Amino acid sequence: MSNISSEGTPLAANPLTRAVLEIDDYASTLGWDQPARLFALVDTARLRAEEPELSRQLGIGEDGDGDGGGTAGSLTPVEQDEIPADAPLDEFLATIAWPDVVVGCALTVERLMLPPSAEESMPAALDEADEASLAKWVAEHPDRQEVRMTVGVLRDGSRESAIRLRGKDSPTEVLTGSSLVPGLAEALSATFEE
Repeated sequence: MSNISSEGTPLAANPLTRAVLEIDDYASTLGWDQPARLFALVDTARLRAEEPELSRQLGIGEDGDGDGGGTAGSLTPVEQDEIPADAPLDEFLATIAWPDVVVGCALTVERLMLPPSAEESMPAALDEADEASLAKWVAEHPDRQEVRMTVGVLRDGSRESAIRLRGKDSPTEVLTGSSLVPGLAEALSATFEE
């Protein structure tokens, strides 16, 4: 059995992993240098039952065909309004409250990353410098990697992440795991706290 679907997206057994990979695949069709995107994750069966018109608009048929799948426990990502470009991401996420119908959320964001070995070459003055100086140093570092991170969380605490390197932009080169981006997962989980 292949681990790639007919669309080129890796198959996954876990509904949250499938949703995160679906969002990663969607983001890849938009190209790089995109703003962060936020998604509500809703139970596909509940969406079909309670919002049949929206389900049709999203291409989710009665038999489960369409973007949200139809298997038991499948999740449908619903993109939210654009994240304000002038707002720091952590501050923006702190303003979010989800209705009960939303069982989880996901975010896709692009960042520059350095390998752990780059920390040794970081000037000592940057340890206490402002974020802009640190960002400039990272952006100019020869070992920097552009990555797209897609992180999803559920109300029950489940987490999943997908990371795609710009230099290896292929659905077969997407790294997944529940603890790849813990800080972002924590920030997303906090949107469900009361």
